Amino acid sequence: MSSEFNKFEKIINLKFKNKHLLIQSLTHKSYNSIQSNEKLEFLGDRVLGLVISKKLLEKYPNDREGSLDKKLASLVNKKKCLEVAKSINLENFVFVGNSKKKIFKIEDKIISDACESLIGAVYLDRGIEIVEKFILELWSKHINSSGETYVDSKTKLQEYSLK
Repeated sequence: MSSEFNKFEKIINLKFKNKHLLIQSLTHKSYNSIQSNEKLEFLGDRVLGLVISKKLLEKYPNDREGSLDKKLASLVNKKKCLEVAKSINLENFVFVGNSKKKIFKIEDKIISDACESLIGAVYLDRGIEIVEKFILELWSKHINSSGETYVDSKTKLQEYSLK
């Protein structure tokens, strides 16, 4: 089992000091309801938002708050977390239900949540500087293409009606 964690640490280019945090970040409540990744996911979501917000302020100093908010929302949502998680093969390391048999596909939400919990674990294990570097590496291509933000029809209508 430790060889799997070593393999994952190589993929993410980060060695955990506290392996328990890594294990917990990869443990869904269906596998272990007591030591699940839910609290780490809660923390990771906030850390991700903080790091990406800071980067957007640096990258787009002249943008208005509304524009930055849309960029942030497009970068920290479940869909983007899933995309990032798949780029590091996170789904191959998450413990769910009966993980020993590996006979079913893990739901996208579980993989996305595990991405956020991994961020929370990195933050607790290594601190803000390392987690910031970790996030910015994983999100770099998404941040670089964040200049053009897509606004869906519903949002356009809401914005128009508020004017």
